[in-house]
Amino acid sequence: MILSNPIFLTLLVLGLALVCFVGEWLPVDLTALLVTVALMILGLVTPDEGISGFGNAATITVMAMFILSAGITRTGVIQVVRNFLLRWGGSNASQQIFVMGMIVGPITAFINNTAVVAIFLPIIEDWCKKQGISPSKLLIPLSYATVLGGMITVIGTSTNVLASGISKDLGYGEFGLFQFTGLGLIVFAIGMTYLSLVAPRLLPARRKVDGDLLDQEYSLKDYVSEVVVAPRSSLIGQTLRSSELQRKFDVDVLELIRDGSHYPQPLADKVLEAGDILLVRGGREDLLKIRDERGLDILPDVKFGQETIEAELSSGEEKIAEVLILSNSRLNGSTLKELRFRQRYNATVLAIRRGEEVLRERLGKVPLRFGDLLLVQGPRESFLGLQTTRELLVLEQRDVESLRQDKAWIALSIVLGVIIVSAFNWLPILVAALLGSVLMVLTGCLRLGELYGAVRWDIIFLLAGLIPLGIAMQNSGTTTWVANQFLAIGGSLSGYWILLFFYITTSIVTEILSNNATVVLMLPIAVEVAESLGLNPLAFMFAVTFAASNSYMTPIGYQTNTMVYGPGGYKFLDFTRVGLPLNLILTAVTPLMIVWLYGL
Repeated sequence: MILSNPIFLTLLVLGLALVCFVGEWLPVDLTALLVTVALMILGLVTPDEGISGFGNAATITVMAMFILSAGITRTGVIQVVRNFLLRWGGSNASQQIFVMGMIVGPITAFINNTAVVAIFLPIIEDWCKKQGISPSKLLIPLSYATVLGGMITVIGTSTNVLASGISKDLGYGEFGLFQFTGLGLIVFAIGMTYLSLVAPRLLPARRKVDGDLLDQEYSLKDYVSEVVVAPRSSLIGQTLRSSELQRKFDVDVLELIRDGSHYPQPLADKVLEAGDILLVRGGREDLLKIRDERGLDILPDVKFGQETIEAELSSGEEKIAEVLILSNSRLNGSTLKELRFRQRYNATVLAIRRGEEVLRERLGKVPLRFGDLLLVQGPRESFLGLQTTRELLVLEQRDVESLRQDKAWIALSIVLGVIIVSAFNWLPILVAALLGSVLMVLTGCLRLGELYGAVRWDIIFLLAGLIPLGIAMQNSGTTTWVANQFLAIGGSLSGYWILLFFYITTSIVTEILSNNATVVLMLPIAVEVAESLGLNPLAFMFAVTFAASNSYMTPIGYQTNTMVYGPGGYKFLDFTRVGLPLNLILTAVTPLMIVWLYGL
């Protein structure tokens, strides 16, 4: 009966997983765990096989690489290169992109690329302000350069590590650390040539570098107002907390002005008096409600004189900055109201930028997402707390003094040691990476609490949840069945065209699924087809591995793209305009280079 056929059941689970991945109704890591649970319930994998992903060498290696990346980050090793960027970046767009790529590319060959983008985002933002360049001219190239650099070594991305683990499970052994470095360097060189010479003509100047950030970028002029506590007001004698003004209306009190003196946050326990002027963020509709219900008078214009709104809100002990929500943040999926953001961080969110869209009203009810850019205002000391959290990234350069610079040489030595030991096969990559992680803590480069916070648990759970899917496909015969369908369609083609077919198919699938899910799905099928036709399985594994990271056409195809989406103020199709030619170039070149370097 078809309903009990293991191939049918496996394809059914795979199809439902695909729908969930595309629909994005659930986080991808939760979807992967649901896939594992479904496979165990249907008997397609045993319970031991179902949880094997958590103990898989690929999963643990990726976890260790996150820790090593955090050690490099916390000791400020990468910050040293910002001086090189400032010195040699120049004023020509091609030169700027080339110098930036030559710095971040080799780094991401050994350090997680999301960590590198997180470090360089504030550096690039600051550099753009000094050079008078729109950040949107450089942030897509920053993301693409880290993706290209991650393909230079096996540890460059979690996808490479996972592909290496699948290769071992299929009987071909793990990839060596530099096994496809030759191919990776060629792809990187071609990609950077395109980004340096062609991309500057295609990249838009979405965000301005001069003028008032609040007015030009967020159009907040109509959302920041002054209201005065009239003698008839019911708020006289109450604190802001007891008045529930901010809880019942969609407004935020940013500042209190009394007799010419300015009182910044926190204001919750400040007793209001007649004549007090409140600087508030809120829409006109809510201000009219407050006027009628609480006896506040709306002043006709905010009396900033010759100063801009930004200058006023950033004066004295107050400041404004943009804060990016990271992928491992607990803020994802929650609203500002649920998080009690103002109370937790002693800062107020004035607006939310989501790609090209800017949200200014009902902010407390908006579910936050990875990649959202929050415009935050508050006391300067509050931003020190925001800078130290691992869930948010303040888009301004950190003071290098806050990093453990005295440990930088130790962290660098540990990472170099891991690379050397792995390259000469003195220890497996897994063992070397774990040893390096332990040394990061023992030498003080990382604190124990930072070790756990350094791990991207969403990626770990995604890998752990997807690995049993690969096992189920093998156990049920689904891999062989799908491979036979490929052979029936293209079995008469030459080896090169079949290799190209797998590269293109993988590139398309990776725009829909995560790159890790794509490798789990496509790599065993590619190997099965190669074995059936007597072709080189290694060439097909490299084609799938490289194509799985060949994701440049959308802001959601790769996590680094999502990270620069908001800060660049990009439109969705900006990625397609710049990324599609790069995709086509690499599709034409990479399979040819694989045949040339590794044979078919």
